[in-house]
Amino acid sequence: MSLLNERYSTYEEFESERGKTDKRLEFIDGVIYMSPSPSIKHQEISSYLHGELYNLLKGSKCRVFAAPTDVVFTNESTDEKTKVIPDLFVVCNQDNFTENEYVGAPDFIIEILSPSNKSHDMITKLNLYMNSGVKEYWIVDPMENYIMVYYLDKDVEIQFTLVHLGECIVSNLFEEFKINTNDLFNPS
Repeated sequence: MSLLNERYSTYEEFESERGKTDKRLEFIDGVIYMSPSPSIKHQEISSYLHGELYNLLKGSKCRVFAAPTDVVFTNESTDEKTKVIPDLFVVCNQDNFTENEYVGAPDFIIEILSPSNKSHDMITKLNLYMNSGVKEYWIVDPMENYIMVYYLDKDVEIQFTLVHLGECIVSNLFEEFKINTNDLFNPS
C-alpha cells in the first residue's frame, strides 16, 4: 500500500484524482492510498472465501462482494467521507447501495494481507472498521498462515481471536461460516 500523495486531500480532490486513473485508490483520513495488484496466493484465498460465503448466503438477505467494490463511510457529525475497497465484504442491508458503491458499514469485512499493505490493513483499516460499526473483521495473513478476528460482542465491545494454521475458524456473525485453515492456506 503506497501513498499517492502525502498532503491531505478533500474527498472531491480524491474523486478527481481517481477519475484520472485505473488504479485502485482508497481515501482515509484525508490521505489517498494506492493498492498494488494482489498476488496469486492472495487471489486464491479471496476466491476460496468468496465462494464459501456466496454458497452460505445464497437465498438469504445477505450478500457477499469482492474487490474492487467500493465502500463509503460517512461521519455525520463532520460530514467527512472515507472510501475503501475491502477484499471481501458482506452486507445484509440492501438499502445502502448506490449504483456504484455501498454507503455505510458492512456487517462483515475480510482483508487479505500482502507485504505492501500489512500495516494499512492491521492498523488504519482496523481502526476505521471497528469505529464505524463493522460487526466482524477478519485479517487473513497468507505469509504467516493465521487469521486475526475482531468482532463486536453483544455489549458492542471489541473482541479478538487469533486462529492458526491447522485450526478451524467460525464466524461470530454467521455461525454456519466455518473455515478449515489447512484448506484455506493450502489450496489443492
